Amino acid sequence: MRSFARLYAALDETTATNEKVAALADYFRSAPPEDAAWAVHFLTGRRPKRLVSAPDLRRWAADEAGVPEWLFEESYQAVGDLAETITLLLPEPAESGEERALAWWVEERLLPLRGQDPSVQREEMVRAWRELDRRARFVWNKLITGAFRVGASVRLVERALAQASGVEEGAISHRLMGGWEPTPEFFRRLVSVDVSDADVSRPYPFYLAYSLEAEPESLGDPAEWLAEWKWDGIRAQLIRRTGRTFLWSRGEELLNGRFPEVEEAAALLPDGSVLDGELLPWLGEAPLPFAQLQRRIGRTTLSRKVLAEVPEVLVAYDLLEESGEDLRPLALSERRGRLLALLARTPSAGRLVLSPTVELPDWAAAVDARHRAREVGAEGLMLKRGASGYGIGRRRGDWWKWKVEPYSVDAVLMYAQPGSGRRAGLFTDYTFGVWDGEQLVAFAKAYSGLTDGEIRKVDAFVRRNTIEKHGPVRVVKPELVFELAFEGIQRSTRHKSGVAVRFPRMIRWRTDKPASQADTLAMVRGMLAD
Repeated sequence: MRSFARLYAALDETTATNEKVAALADYFRSAPPEDAAWAVHFLTGRRPKRLVSAPDLRRWAADEAGVPEWLFEESYQAVGDLAETITLLLPEPAESGEERALAWWVEERLLPLRGQDPSVQREEMVRAWRELDRRARFVWNKLITGAFRVGASVRLVERALAQASGVEEGAISHRLMGGWEPTPEFFRRLVSVDVSDADVSRPYPFYLAYSLEAEPESLGDPAEWLAEWKWDGIRAQLIRRTGRTFLWSRGEELLNGRFPEVEEAAALLPDGSVLDGELLPWLGEAPLPFAQLQRRIGRTTLSRKVLAEVPEVLVAYDLLEESGEDLRPLALSERRGRLLALLARTPSAGRLVLSPTVELPDWAAAVDARHRAREVGAEGLMLKRGASGYGIGRRRGDWWKWKVEPYSVDAVLMYAQPGSGRRAGLFTDYTFGVWDGEQLVAFAKAYSGLTDGEIRKVDAFVRRNTIEKHGPVRVVKPELVFELAFEGIQRSTRHKSGVAVRFPRMIRWRTDKPASQADTLAMVRGMLAD
């Protein structure tokens, strides 16, 4: 546990990529397989769900620290992170307990807490706090609270594993996809140069595009590029191997059972087929609004009414495997040709749809198509080099996403509450409103978009201009105006404003505009599609 805690500290204390990779590689070279497997599990974002309730943790920690609960709560509000607050307040252990492996702490002490009586959980938590030194205790608290995050992306972990093992980074990335358990056997297979990647359910790492910020003319000859609509759905891989179907999301969640019409169509594909595409609610020749997709997300039991009103399709972008052959090294133009032929001979009843292309006689046509994107229910364009292979992760050069300009609204700051982590102790989480007659109506929350300097100025304003307090939330004088951008808007019965927006963020502090000149609810509702 101490060596993993040292790794966590090393990653947390540097912003240098090479230093992070070196620290990770050193750990993986020296850690026993049972510990390394759990380290990969946590470092790639597979955190356990919170096993102990937060109110119980706060009470037990306050008691163990010998401080009243009100003082613990004030400390928590100042720090902004429960694991860090507990670590800072608890006394140093009288003596460090026996050094135990990370795997032992997870398998013998952490996971057994699930479902235990609170009295047993308290006894185990206090025992752990008294046995661990401060650095290891902090990591333990992070795992217990379900808030384990550290400054190392999955790609850095893959690079480090490749350095430590000598296995190609692409192979490491592929082996980490899909479902796996953090066992010593898994880690040995992960870093073995001889192992076969024969798991029939395993998807390929997704290839991701960068946002195009320059003019499209900078990409050169348009004849070298393929343009498609950028759809707003669930990126997925549809796998048909050994007579079985697997449907994986980009977030590596197995979606089997949630989109039965797509799985039924997949049963008609030949074995050894892997399609990359977008799950979309689709009726006739066009997608339904994203709000309709939300009726399907997360549901495992689907009524006939929902299945009829929100039919799903897979809009296929790419063919990654055919007859068991990995096609990713081939040019996109060849992969698309094979995809077209495959779909033409698969009677999928319209459940597997070829992603339509946009003609590019010149870049002016791309500009025009981007302007029309919302008319066809798309977010913009995808521009892909015809000669490109199918890469791993986000790479510059061959695939670009060129989204339409977002919607924007000038709104008034109404409520603020403290952030967490690096922003703990500052008011950084905001609720904004627009005018409905003489009253402000809250319609969006936003957390990102301001510089550190602007955040400090808003924080100072909140502290000077608080009208009411409701727990951590501050009601402030309605004086500050910000321009908010968002990707989509839909009707909502759950919000007082009657609308819900997607991905709101602040793009400008309108210091030039008084609150009285902020936008109105009528204007916002006017953005809704008929």
